[in-house]
Amino acid sequence: MSDAPVLIDTDVHNHIGSLTPYLPKAWHDRYRDVGLPYGAQYYSSIGTHRKDANPDRGGPPGSDPQFLISDHMDRYGVDYAILTGSGVLGLSLDPDPDYGNVLAAACNDRMVDTWLSVSPRFKGSIFVNASDPVAAAAEIRRHAANPDMVQVLMASAARMPYGQRFYHPIYDAAQECGLPVAVHPGTEGKGISGPPTPSGYPTRYMEWHNILPTNYMTHVNSLVCEGVFEKFPKLKFVAIEGGISWLPHLMWRMDKNYKALRESVPWLKRFPSEYIVDHIRLTTQPIEEPNMPEQFVQILHMISAEKTVMFSSDYPHWDNDNPRMTLPRMPKEMKKRILAGTAAELYGLHTKPARMNSTSTELAEKIAVESLNSPDHVWGEEE
Repeated sequence: MSDAPVLIDTDVHNHIGSLTPYLPKAWHDRYRDVGLPYGAQYYSSIGTHRKDANPDRGGPPGSDPQFLISDHMDRYGVDYAILTGSGVLGLSLDPDPDYGNVLAAACNDRMVDTWLSVSPRFKGSIFVNASDPVAAAAEIRRHAANPDMVQVLMASAARMPYGQRFYHPIYDAAQECGLPVAVHPGTEGKGISGPPTPSGYPTRYMEWHNILPTNYMTHVNSLVCEGVFEKFPKLKFVAIEGGISWLPHLMWRMDKNYKALRESVPWLKRFPSEYIVDHIRLTTQPIEEPNMPEQFVQILHMISAEKTVMFSSDYPHWDNDNPRMTLPRMPKEMKKRILAGTAAELYGLHTKPARMNSTSTELAEKIAVESLNSPDHVWGEEE
């Protein structure tokens, strides 16, 4: 039995809880009156969370660490869960950067105390206020020595594309500390960010939700064209919950235009698609599901998915994915990389958690073997 992880979930939403004990007293009144800024803007008739994910002991979904372990991680054999919080990323979009900074610090301190201390299977994200990059860099360095904090996380909604030099202090700190930088959707069109589409505001939640990948295209395009990966050659950037099938189109278009317009980006030394494969990572949820699975596998090959794609469930949201069912038929080695291999390299999680119980370990191995050997999951087998 290999000691390497077989399933790493790169997007698990834990409810952070009250921040009052972690905030300076001067901010208590504002937090009591306002809380975390910019909640839901578009109404969803089905809500945000699954109805069956409420902890047995009460509280909202994702609020009980032990229930999350049993309901999700043990059930599906997840070795590690990368925690991404819930409803907190709006802190980057408050007009008052000082309020965003203290909220980020409080979220991180509470994450360490109430989640990372519970189980070595939980790995945390360092929340930062991207609207104040200098303060964000300091927050990264404050937590970087904690081996259970494995990435930097900020809202995908922003005042300007993430390649611009305004944000470079964040990338400098992340590269220095050996941490990837991740973005997550949900706040597009809120606070001090721009409209969620180039043409303005959609009318309804479904329209807004459908078009979120356009923001990810903007940031990837900006990061490459602004030369971020030349300036920070060890930096990795994770696009969580943004889809996958848009990336081949963007890579092709960027490479085509680079051939004619490279004078406008003289700092680039390679084709844009090469920077993307080396530095950009995507997560599977929400994964595209065409009627012919082999079509999606072709897309995975186009983006070198064995290097760029990582499994995520988005637990406990309404559209979360079951790891036993979500991935289409694909070559075994590619699936192994998506389920755990790429994430293990990115986050430095090369062995199973020391305290993972034997039942969970056996289940994880069983699920992995079943998934990889099932006739329904080996289209285009390449040994």
